[in-house]
Amino acid sequence: MGYIDELGIKAKEAKRSIASAGTTKKDEILKKIAEVLRANVNIILEENARDIAAAKDNGISEAMTDRLRLTKERIDGIADACIQLTSLKDPVGEVIEGFTRPNGMKITKVRVPMGVIGIIFESRPNVTVDAATLCIKSGNAAILRGGKEAINSNKILMKLMQDAVEECGFKREIIQLVQDTSREVSTEMMKANDYIDVLIPRGGKGLIKAVVQNATVPVIETGSGNCHIYIDESADIEMALNITDNGKTQRPSVCNALETCLVHKSVAEKFLPLLKERFASHNVEIRGCKETKRILGDCVIDANDEDYATEYNDYIMSIKVVDSIDEAISHIQKYSTGHSECIVTESLKASEKFQKEVDSACVYVNCSTRFTDGGEFGFGAEIGISTQRLHARGPMGLREMTTMKYLITGDGQIRE
Repeated sequence: MGYIDELGIKAKEAKRSIASAGTTKKDEILKKIAEVLRANVNIILEENARDIAAAKDNGISEAMTDRLRLTKERIDGIADACIQLTSLKDPVGEVIEGFTRPNGMKITKVRVPMGVIGIIFESRPNVTVDAATLCIKSGNAAILRGGKEAINSNKILMKLMQDAVEECGFKREIIQLVQDTSREVSTEMMKANDYIDVLIPRGGKGLIKAVVQNATVPVIETGSGNCHIYIDESADIEMALNITDNGKTQRPSVCNALETCLVHKSVAEKFLPLLKERFASHNVEIRGCKETKRILGDCVIDANDEDYATEYNDYIMSIKVVDSIDEAISHIQKYSTGHSECIVTESLKASEKFQKEVDSACVYVNCSTRFTDGGEFGFGAEIGISTQRLHARGPMGLREMTTMKYLITGDGQIRE
């Protein structure tokens, strides 16, 4: 019997208890997890420091190391997210619709947990808590496989959460961590159809591609974020600067950060030098087209197709000057991963065209793509940002972690 088989058997045994638990009991677990995390900040930070040190030794970039880093403030934020989940409506048991057939048979469609959710993710240890608590609130058991970069942080977070689960009278195994981070065990998890009902990859393009191509377990694909902003000819320049700066530099390592800026030729001469000034304090590297280089000079690195297709997760931005909104939309259609795109414009016609024709999960007018987030959308913590079209799209909160079933009641009907 393989390692994942052992976790899977325990998860299947434990899932019935959490699936049938009432909202009050599930919220009790979430409150206890928040309490335990806050009470053990120093222990968590000690284990996280081991991961940070290893990351530096392995030459991981500062932007990516930031994804890994925990602080007292970030741990407080993680605990706060647990409490926020308790205020959200429990989707389990919701009656979606009901009707009576001509033969008197009553049919009710209700929302239910998926069962055992497997999640494969990279770097950020906060995902360990986000994923576990979302699964608990939505009545699912969880098997979590984080990256080796965060293994020490993930181990202590999972132990503390399991202690909280057990203290509330549930089996520890409703949430489990895959502690073997080898590729072989990861592949084993992707093929664990007997135990895992759905698999959610959360991370970079390489991870997501590997899961989609190798998994036999049904997958909800969360997308890498090659996100774009288009500065229209009618844009308010100060607004455009603020949104572009925020989208690129506030936290460049996350999937909703901007990677490419498309600028209408009529405002490029004015906008680009001001953007360069904004970027200077963060030492943002600019990769641009010939026109961008003409305007900004030799500080611009020549951009190619690979640059425009890259999710940098770093202080790097690709820039292209375009002739029209149609050219901007065509560029996005070619290079976008379908995550989040933004237009800055004062034109209602342009904004409507952009939102209608750009086929991404989230399409913004005059606000930052950094808002593509379950918490910012009011969903509480999220399991990821889905860029596919089946079942879920965009930030995936509690409702997206459920499925439905039909309850049929009769009084002796048989089919003729």
